[in-house]
Amino acid sequence: MIWAVPPPQADPRAARAELARRYLHVYGPATPVAFAAWAKIGPRYAAAVFEELAASLAPVRTPVGESWILASDEAAFRAAAEPVAPARLLPSGDSFLLLQGADRELLVPDASERRALWTPRVWPGGLLVRGEITGTWRRADTIVTVQPWRRLSGAERDAVTAEAQSLPLPGITRPIDVRWAG
Repeated sequence: MIWAVPPPQADPRAARAELARRYLHVYGPATPVAFAAWAKIGPRYAAAVFEELAASLAPVRTPVGESWILASDEAAFRAAAEPVAPARLLPSGDSFLLLQGADRELLVPDASERRALWTPRVWPGGLLVRGEITGTWRRADTIVTVQPWRRLSGAERDAVTAEAQSLPLPGITRPIDVRWAG
């Protein structure tokens, strides 16, 4: 397409601000340092964006320190929690698992468990039981290997097995076989 008038140039500050708003909506509470790591921008740029957005942010205290959320999301944070699924298998790279640095401590407080989930190699999936990450899982063809970090009740194991067997895997013609490690 030939433009009669050149297209408007994107304002980098406005683009960073919009990116930060979207990041905070999905990953908040968060800090400028966490946003910088996630967005792969310098910490000064991230701090400047948070300063620019200050009027639309609300401070919150988390177990890992002071953080920020969008003020427009505060009601959702204060609302009663909806019922959680008994079990979910989050795939490697799921957005729930993409937190950086100290923010990962919010999801997985134990350092050895964090190392098992966020490895230097290909990440396993995250095992979510009643809304908390409680282990990892990997799949090879029709075999799903689950490694819980704590003893699961019979009902929890049944829920994990049902979740694994319901995975929508194209080309799989045999039933999923769930194996328990550890």
